[in-house]
Amino acid sequence: MSEEPSIVFRPPEREDGAAIHQLVQRTGILDVNSCYLYLLLCTEFADTCVVAEEDGALLGFVTGLRLPQRPDSVFLWQIGIAPDAQGRGLGKRLVRAFLETSGARDARVLETTISPSNAASRGLFTAIAREHGAEIQVSEYFREDHFPPGHESEEHYRIAPIR
Repeated sequence: MSEEPSIVFRPPEREDGAAIHQLVQRTGILDVNSCYLYLLLCTEFADTCVVAEEDGALLGFVTGLRLPQRPDSVFLWQIGIAPDAQGRGLGKRLVRAFLETSGARDARVLETTISPSNAASRGLFTAIAREHGAEIQVSEYFREDHFPPGHESEEHYRIAPIR
């Protein structure tokens, strides 16, 4: 009987930027940012980002950053999972790995934004809050009129305490 290959969670490297950009395009759901931005995240913000891979193939990622104006907070900016890797609990495992990165390890607050129609993300972050015994505060962040036509609003989620 052969073992299922294990998933490795690690900080991103410069070379992961293009693969993350391609994965975002493949999801068909996430906002696609420039490849340059993903390269920056994988180099300058690698201490608050995580990639998940299996047999050298990128299965998912999470990107984030520390908020200079709120030093107790870490902001999870984008999480993506390859379509063929969904349904394996990878989202929750990625968020857990994100919270243990060197850049997020001492944060007491997890922040993110979620579009109102994104039930999967709301469910994921509700589960993370429950796991940490934390409360969620939801407030307006970016309205639809802040975006080009066709983009939903983004609500701000503040999950605390996570430690």
